[in-house]
Amino acid sequence: MHMADALISPQVGGTMWVISAGFIAYCAKKIKQCLNPSIIPLMGILGAFVFASQMINFSIPMTGSSGHIGGGLILAVLLGPYAGFITIASVLTVQALFFADGGLLALGCNIFNLGFFSMFIAYPLIYKKITENKSSSYTTTILASTLAATAGLILGAIGVVVETKLSGITALPFKTFFALMIPIHIAIGIIEGIATGLIITALLKTRPEILSQSCMRPETSAGYSTPIPGSRPVLFTFLLATIITGGIASWFASTYPDGLEWSISRLTGSEEVPPYESAAHQKLEVIQQKFSFMPDYNFKEAETPEGWPAISMGTSLAGIVGSFITLLIAITAGFLLKPSKNRT
Repeated sequence: MHMADALISPQVGGTMWVISAGFIAYCAKKIKQCLNPSIIPLMGILGAFVFASQMINFSIPMTGSSGHIGGGLILAVLLGPYAGFITIASVLTVQALFFADGGLLALGCNIFNLGFFSMFIAYPLIYKKITENKSSSYTTTILASTLAATAGLILGAIGVVVETKLSGITALPFKTFFALMIPIHIAIGIIEGIATGLIITALLKTRPEILSQSCMRPETSAGYSTPIPGSRPVLFTFLLATIITGGIASWFASTYPDGLEWSISRLTGSEEVPPYESAAHQKLEVIQQKFSFMPDYNFKEAETPEGWPAISMGTSLAGIVGSFITLLIAITAGFLLKPSKNRT
């Protein structure tokens, strides 16, 4: 659901940049009040894990489409919405700047669509409401994850359609575009929700203390200077999963267009809309081309040693390098935003 610049006018793109930057500033302020410094490594590892996971497109049966996880819900559950929003912003910035996945003009839209709806609407109003009873069963957790992830993706898909309509630079008909985007993202959301629920239930069984450490509200910050017990095995597990996902599993990602590309192709016959020639679009495209050292998660020129499949080698390198960059940025953000004085 990464929007390309061709869907967005400079006015809408600029507005969404300001809105997303405002939410980043708001989250940064909240983090300074309640972040447990011990959770900072988890921000980096989970950011890397979401980056790698988003490279794995899975096929949607009987549609000719594919999807990938958004990652917003799992970040909200494990980090809290404030640290989670900063982390997803790090993921999407790395993808757009270094891998040309999503436009730079549309970056504000992508951060808002994939971050805000999952973390500040679906998580508190659906997931937490269903699981707030501490005796909730594992089945309840999976149900809550499925409903919340699906709701977050539906709202994000609506955001894409509305932002495209407000931009007015494409010929995509609003009602038909809407009618195509919603069902396909319901299917993607269900798959993401089940996967998220399984991860959360596994943590509930093995390391439930991790789920109680997220930065939620300033009034919960008491005692947040204490280390998180049992966090090292969780960090190692997510790190290993990141390496396997980005370095190996990414080879087997579906080649079908994702939900957004599929919807556009059903309307236009092409997975992409023609580029919009404005000064802002052109300048940002030049910047993206300059910094994107592995566009579409592969070598710019498929020149690999003889006997090595270019797609496998390039994808593996992109998965590992991109995950590492994301990890560094998310951890750096956490250290810069941690409370100046430990609370006791």
